[in-house]
Amino acid sequence: MNDELKGEVTRGARALVVYPQMRGRGDLDTEARLEEAKGLALAIGLVVAEAMAIPIREPRAGTLFGEGQIQNIGVACELNEAELIIVDGSLSAIQQRNLEEKLKRKVIDRTGLILEIFGERAATAEGRLQVELAHLDYQAGRLVRSWTHLERQRGGFGFLGGPGETQIEADRRMIRDRMGKIRRELEQVRRTRGLHRDRREKAPWPIVALVGYTNAGKSTLFNYLTGAQVMAQDLLFATLDPTMRAIRLPGVEKAILSDTVGFISDLPTQLVAAFRATLEEVTAADLILHVRDIANPDTEAQKRQVLDVLADLGVLGSGENEDGAGEAEPAIPMIEVWNKWDLLGPEQAEELREVIAHRVGETIVPISALTGMGCDALLETVGLSLTEDAKLYSFVIPAADGQRLAFLHARGDVVSEEDAGENEQGPLLRVQVRLADRELGRFSAL
Repeated sequence: MNDELKGEVTRGARALVVYPQMRGRGDLDTEARLEEAKGLALAIGLVVAEAMAIPIREPRAGTLFGEGQIQNIGVACELNEAELIIVDGSLSAIQQRNLEEKLKRKVIDRTGLILEIFGERAATAEGRLQVELAHLDYQAGRLVRSWTHLERQRGGFGFLGGPGETQIEADRRMIRDRMGKIRRELEQVRRTRGLHRDRREKAPWPIVALVGYTNAGKSTLFNYLTGAQVMAQDLLFATLDPTMRAIRLPGVEKAILSDTVGFISDLPTQLVAAFRATLEEVTAADLILHVRDIANPDTEAQKRQVLDVLADLGVLGSGENEDGAGEAEPAIPMIEVWNKWDLLGPEQAEELREVIAHRVGETIVPISALTGMGCDALLETVGLSLTEDAKLYSFVIPAADGQRLAFLHARGDVVSEEDAGENEQGPLLRVQVRLADRELGRFSAL
């Protein structure tokens, strides 16, 4: 039985989803959490036979659930012919092993399930490294599941392990060594990414980052605005690796649009750390578009999850009230994009328009990325946001200075460009241009 349970999660397997409903949890409501868990299972090709919530008053150290609850789970598995149990929460290695022994079925928790999805979807070399690091971090504490006889010894010499080293110690050492190697490789990736960011800051194009809860429609919007063919499906975590494309905006000759990984409640801590380099793209953005699935009943809870992650990244500044109420002000300008407007009924749409009208100090644009409704208005709003604090400046620049001229044309609104005579370097141009304060600083650094 143990060998069977250690196999990989197979596509098409029938799964029972169990949500341990803890008291005092402040995340999505139960129905929304079950729907999300089912979505995660579907994203890895599993068949959800049944989904159920089980209230937990006092978590059991060895099994999480009580004996009666475990029996109910077993009966549900038999009735639904489920060969896999997904616990939509965190399980310790001991809890996972004990549940598998009692239920005679493979058990995976939320972290394991998300890691499976990320492992399948990562497309770039960096993404695969990040996923492997997260997998190793997750597995390092679970080797007890593979080696139940901890007294098992393996002798050896030199680098093969000293005499009497247990198998589990050797495995842990190998995992630590591999994790160290991956971290060094990822550090190199981060340095390279940082160099690219430095170049982009000096380059003429502003960066607009799409962020949002998973399946909010970021990739669909990205494809609509750029004409790209990024994977956009009704699946959780359809996008894992950051993708960038150039777009044209009103008043801005060229901007870079960046699609990022979707956020989710209770993202495994291993993945928060492993994907920090990917999410760091957001911290380099000139503007953030927070794409929300406004038709989702839990859209407000999803928004809180996204803002929590952005706060962890330092994208949000301070701005909460003393009692903790209110939301932090964004350190980077942010526009809320209320997507999937086409799924709303007339009354709900009218109510939300009233909400938008009364949200003073916030920029909210209703759109449908699927139909294109509101996307032109969004581009107008983005262009205005990038140029709203622009002032008129006049610069005399050598005609041969292509870098600075390109910067002004791309980052500013060039009003006029005329001959300004010559100097020892050659012909000069007088350029009148509207520039935002942040762009003026970047231009001065060129």
